[in-house]
Parts: sequence; structure tokens; C-alpha cells
Amino acid sequence: MPKIAVDCMGGDYAPEEIVKGCILAYKELGLSTYLVGDRKAIESILRKEGVKESEALTIVHAEEKVEMHEPPSVVLKKKNSSLYMAGMLVREGEADGLVSAGNTGAVLAVGKFVVGTAEEVERPTIGVPLPNPKGKTVLLDVGANVDCKPRHLLQFAIIGHTYAEEILGIKNPRVGILSIGEEEGKGNELVKETYPLLKRSKLNFLGNAEGRDIYAGTFDVIVCDGFVGNVVLKASESLGLAVIQMIKEEVQKSLLARLGALLMLPALNNFKKKADFAEYGGIPLLGAKKPVIITHGRANAKAIKNAIRVANEFLTHRFNEKLRENLIKLAPEGVKI
Repeated sequence: MPKIAVDCMGGDYAPEEIVKGCILAYKELGLSTYLVGDRKAIESILRKEGVKESEALTIVHAEEKVEMHEPPSVVLKKKNSSLYMAGMLVREGEADGLVSAGNTGAVLAVGKFVVGTAEEVERPTIGVPLPNPKGKTVLLDVGANVDCKPRHLLQFAIIGHTYAEEILGIKNPRVGILSIGEEEGKGNELVKETYPLLKRSKLNFLGNAEGRDIYAGTFDVIVCDGFVGNVVLKASESLGLAVIQMIKEEVQKSLLARLGALLMLPALNNFKKKADFAEYGGIPLLGAKKPVIITHGRANAKAIKNAIRVANEFLTHRFNEKLRENLIKLAPEGVKI
């Protein structure tokens, strides 16, 4: 039975919501976890929830934690921190994956340098499944690799293809590269140099994707460097919050608007569910030796439960084995990845 190491001290609502998420993962999904963090605090939460420490919910005491404001490099020095110790459990084979709602940069550092990168992967990448009217569009990279070369984007495309196909269930996913125009030859030097590599690959490559395609469902996988991807992701999050706030303000302006909002409530709740990070749990560091799931700093128990579920899905779908096969099978002829 797989067992996931969970950083119980990372996130805005740690450790209470994190521990509750581990309990939910066991009660609802039958998934086992290492609860890594302050033993007394974790035991207190377990008692409050009427649960005892067991083989399925095992506490691993950690004296320190990585603060959200600390630079990512700090985690590699804080070897007694909950995040570093959770990563070591994975590295040493005690745990089969890692989940954290903590400092994103620090989780990346642990994923890359403690858990380690899969042998065939030059750089792990962060892939985000963004909602569209037809399902999901995987955007990668969104922050792990700010400066990239064409071979990195080629590898990201194959990694994204594997994620979309194996984890999201999208057969023969349509792949594009993010650019400023749909015509071949548009874009910066990185895009222009990567385009022919993707065209020669055995991926279902449809060409350049524009910003409007990200949420249109035209592509299933869109690749870009981490600088561009992170800007897109943060702008999307900001726009979503702004739209929700503006709708709330407009609804409060008249009784008719409030009544209309009440009638639309079921549709709005369904939309919220599609966009809610708590539903999909977290985003994976694709290309790590074992699953590393980075969930939102505001993660509640439900989000943690789903992040543990996602980590387990990577194991049950044998993601890294499929990725190893695809890196050989889908690369352009004569190009070694």
C-alpha cells in the first residue's frame, strides 16, 4: 500500500487543516500518510478528531518548519524542518510521494534536490490543469524553469502529453507552443527554435497557441518557459478574483439582481467547482523521481485530501514508467532526449 509523506506544518492553515486532510484521505479513500511536523500539535488534532496514531496515520516529529516568507534555499539547510524531512522519507524509500501546502519555492527545491529528478528528465516542470469549456488545458512550465532552451520545451511537451493522457485521461492530446501569433514563424527566438523540434516529434502538435487558446479548449497541452507561464497563471488567478468581486458588487446594487443571482446559484456553484483548487488538490512537479504535489497555501482539509489522492494516482498510473517510454517514443527522429 502506498504511503504519502505530508508536510503538516506548511500552509496558512497548518497544522490543523493539513492533519484533517490526512484523516479524510484515510477515511474516504483508504490512503495512508506520514504526518510530518510537531508531534504534540498533531497528536492534539488527532485527539480532537477522535483518531489515534496508527500504521495508516503515522507521526514523524519535526522540530522546525519552513516559513512562507523564507527564501527557497533555506529548506536545504533546515534539515530538521517538516518539509525537508518529508522529502527525505521519499528519497529513502519510506514514503512514495510528497504533499505540501508550504513555501512553493522551498517545495520545488526539495522536489529537485532531495526527492530528485527522474534520470531521463533534464529539468522537472510544473504543470497546471486549467479549466476550459470542454475540460482541461495543461499549461507548463508555470514557474519551475524561468530560462529555457528548445530541448527543454520539447521535453516539457512530452511530459505534458504524458500527464494529460495518463492522469487526465485525454487520449492523443493536442499540443501547442504559446506564442504571439498562430502562424509558423511568429514568436521570440525560443519559440521559433522549438517549433521545428515539436513539428518533427511524434506528438499531436498543432502549432502555435495564442493566449486566447488557453481557456478555449483548442489545445490540451500548451508549453512555454516558466517566466511566461508564471505570468499567465498569476494574471489568471487575479482576473478570476476580480471578476468574482465585481459580480458580487453588481449583485448588491438591486433586488432584481439579487433575485437573479439566487436563481443562478446552482450554475455558479458548478462553475466554482470547476475552478476550485480544492477539487483538484494541487499541481504536480512533473519529472521528479516520485510524486511531488504542491498545493495552495490556503489549502483546507478537502484540498489536502485531494492532493494525497493525486499523488496516489501518479503511482497507480505508473506515470514515470510511461514518461520514460514516451521520451523515447515521441522524440523527433535522431534527437536524443
